[in-house]
Amino acid sequence: MIEITELGGPGRYRLHLSGKIRDYDYEEILIPALDRAIEEHDHIRALVVLDEDVDFSMEALLDDAEFGLRHWHGFERIAVVGGPKWIARTVRGLSVLMPCPVATFGDEDEARRWLTLSLGAVHQTDLGNGALHVALLGKLDPSAFAGEAEDMNAFIRRNDRFRLLVDLREFDGWQGLGALWQHLGIVRDHYRLLDRVAVVGESRWHRLALSGLGRLSGAEARYFDRDAFDDARTWVTT
Repeated sequence: MIEITELGGPGRYRLHLSGKIRDYDYEEILIPALDRAIEEHDHIRALVVLDEDVDFSMEALLDDAEFGLRHWHGFERIAVVGGPKWIARTVRGLSVLMPCPVATFGDEDEARRWLTLSLGAVHQTDLGNGALHVALLGKLDPSAFAGEAEDMNAFIRRNDRFRLLVDLREFDGWQGLGALWQHLGIVRDHYRLLDRVAVVGESRWHRLALSGLGRLSGAEARYFDRDAFDDARTWVTT
């Protein structure tokens, strides 16, 4: 059985699954309801509560996979609570491949809080002289990038050159592939305009990312350790 109720707040829903989940439950209850919700809100957040006796038929699992592919960008965040242990293990294992943040919880109140939290942020600061400081903070989900591309477009229109200081000192990674694609989309739209780029971080992959961006854009690129932020700022603005 599948029960769907509004969770509170626009685009937030509670999905309660118990007993035998048949393909009928997906085709006639779950999928139409989520289709309507995504059409109305564009992006939704879902709290999925699983009883210990929940059981999926193969047809229902196939319907679930097909729905996910059709609505790859329709989910903003998914919290999963309860259910058999194998489901939690499977969800955690696949979460890195999901387009949105997905997490498992043992407590429904904790899951509800997570659905409302701000998971990360992107801050842009005009440093003058055509240089933009972009700080990635926390663990980012796709919503953190909302509006960032337009802000960067506006900055580029105001300046004759484009220099970028990417600050990764407080960056913990992406919440799902959707956030990564959003990030890469911003980079892809502007990389050919870059004149100079500095990255401040502390991880090996930060160096690799800078190397790839430098080759891609043809810009002069340098990496700075986290304690050399002032040096990076001076270099990118002069």
